[in-house]
Amino acid sequence: MEGGVSKADKTEFTECWSTLWKNPYILRLALSAGIGGLLFGYDTGVISGALLYIRDDFKSVERHTWLQETIVSMAVAGAIFGAAIGGWLNDKYGRKKTILLADLVFFIGAIVMAVAPAPWMIILGRIFIGLGVGMASMTSPLYISEASPAKIRGALVSTNGLLITGGQFISYLVNLACAQAPGTWRWMLGVAGIPALLQLVLMLSLPESPRWLYRKNKVDEARAILEKIYPANEVEEQMKALQLSVDTEKAEEGSIGDGFISKIKSAWSNVIVRRGLYAGITVQVAQQFVGINTVMYYSPTIVQLAGYASKKTALALSLITSGLNAVGSLISMAFVDRFGRRRLMIISMFGIISCLVVLSIMFFEASVHAPHISDYESTSFGRNSTCPSYLTAPDASSWNCMTCLKASSECAFCSNGANKYHPGACLAANDALRGACGEGHRTWYTNGCPTKFGMFAVFLLALYIISYSPGMGTVPWIVNSEIYPLRYRGVGGGIAAVSNWVSNLIVSETFLTLTEVLGSSGTFLLFAGFSFIGLVAIYFLVPETKGLQFEEVEKMLEKGYRPSLCSKQNKKDSGSS
Repeated sequence: MEGGVSKADKTEFTECWSTLWKNPYILRLALSAGIGGLLFGYDTGVISGALLYIRDDFKSVERHTWLQETIVSMAVAGAIFGAAIGGWLNDKYGRKKTILLADLVFFIGAIVMAVAPAPWMIILGRIFIGLGVGMASMTSPLYISEASPAKIRGALVSTNGLLITGGQFISYLVNLACAQAPGTWRWMLGVAGIPALLQLVLMLSLPESPRWLYRKNKVDEARAILEKIYPANEVEEQMKALQLSVDTEKAEEGSIGDGFISKIKSAWSNVIVRRGLYAGITVQVAQQFVGINTVMYYSPTIVQLAGYASKKTALALSLITSGLNAVGSLISMAFVDRFGRRRLMIISMFGIISCLVVLSIMFFEASVHAPHISDYESTSFGRNSTCPSYLTAPDASSWNCMTCLKASSECAFCSNGANKYHPGACLAANDALRGACGEGHRTWYTNGCPTKFGMFAVFLLALYIISYSPGMGTVPWIVNSEIYPLRYRGVGGGIAAVSNWVSNLIVSETFLTLTEVLGSSGTFLLFAGFSFIGLVAIYFLVPETKGLQFEEVEKMLEKGYRPSLCSKQNKKDSGSS
């Protein structure tokens, strides 16, 4: 996961289409800035497929799990820093220049990765990509919201969330298209530079945010932009509203201090904001610790763990997860104002936990029933071709495919030529033996084993995404846009967003190691445990904000509240949160 998504109801979408039809310039602003969301989504998805081929080209990556995790997670580390400096860049140099800088950094990162001669250079490129993603993830929605008519703002900002999930889907299509091309992963990663370059060119011809210009006392420039966005009879009214909003914002900022540290201290000392942070940080951390980015970053690898050794098949099946994630965003926009934020997250969590538990059972059964190792099959390739760990094992007769793969990164499983579920060979993992295995109409396995449970595992992954996307996928960002008082919204949302990125980094940096230590079954069960803790925390710490004005949210947090499973707040209740 994943960027901010704003709510927008059906009426707002109808109004949106009508307004855009009359004034296409607004659509140009929104889509041009929204490409930042597309970049965010593309980077999230593309590395999952590229990693399969990077492992083939660099044996050090194939042998070292920590290196694979570092290649994936360094983009997240870069995004944390990019998001942290993004706020300062936005205030000092403006939204437009920040987006242009993000595009330039992203483009450089894509080129560095595409021409990388060694893993360290891929990691460097991933850091650059992360910096661009971090800046764009917070700036694009901000630019769209400030350059959009107020009556359709929610609908237009929602397009950023749709472009994120759309970018993920496109990345899987590109991965599949490049699977047979010379250079494979280089094309997959390098293509990311194209939308970054496109956005850079488009943004050069677009104006700065009128709100930022007004804050910098460039009133005439702000007015000129509003004249392009609003009908002539509404411009003066919008200028007055902008003046009032900016003046109020400046006064509130002055009351909590100018420095970042002083803002944090002021926020934490305020009981309303503190309770809001409990809720905001809880949903952001829970969003990551349900394991969603293990699916988005490692989806093809998980499909391979489910028994599909073919890279092309793994990429094709991974399209299911990204496609369903995009559909889930639409479902969330349709139901979040009908069912409420809290209820949607709780329902989502029950679905997530159920899927993870059943996935754990499925992978356990697949491990137990993995094909056995045949001494005859193993030695038929030559005595020196057998995996050394198998030769020296005192209990080799009890080995199966999973035992072989877990024994050492130097071991691989070559399936039986007559039937892949029959006993096969445990061989040394090298290119020569891989080729010999393929010539015998056998399949070479390095991540997972032949299993009849594979399609069920893919089906459960799909159910997991369906459970996740409409609830925990989008609602945490909506909660964080509503839970803080206006004067603390920037600092509160920033703290929660950083907690999301840090949690993302922890999960993405440890997933493959966990699968080695705990096995696929144990890893999914662990995430089910984290999800249960997240469910309990949401139940006790996160109030319902559906339909409440910001002032009502403040009063509710000031009183405290008793959690209600049905998400109906009893205003008479009070308690500590």
